[in-house]
Amino acid sequence: MSQKNLTNSNSAEGADMCPVQKLLKTLSGKLKLEVFILASKSTLRFSSLLRDIEGSNKQTLTTALRELEDLDLLERTVITQKPLHIEYNLTEKGKSLIPILQQLEGLV
Repeated sequence: MSQKNLTNSNSAEGADMCPVQKLLKTLSGKLKLEVFILASKSTLRFSSLLRDIEGSNKQTLTTALRELEDLDLLERTVITQKPLHIEYNLTEKGKSLIPILQQLEGLV
C-alpha cells in the first residue's frame, strides 16, 4: 500500500489512522516537532525558542506556533504584567499526545 493510501484510507480526516500516524502527520513541518517537544517540558516564550532551536528564524517560528495553535495543541497567553510578553503552553489535547511521543522516543 502506498504512503498516499495509508494516510487517506477511508476518510479525508484520517479517522482510520493509528495514533502514531496522526501524531507524525500533525507534527510534520518545519519546527513543529521541536516546539512541541519543548512545550511538553515547560512554558515557552518566543525569544527563548529562537535561541533554543537551531536554524530557526522569526517567520518560520511564527508559522509553526500558529499551526500548532490552529491544531489546538498549543495555547497562546498574553501576559500583561511588565514586561509584556506572550507564553505558549500545551493544551489538554497537546498533553494527551505526550505518551505517544514518549513511546516513539523509546523505540529510537
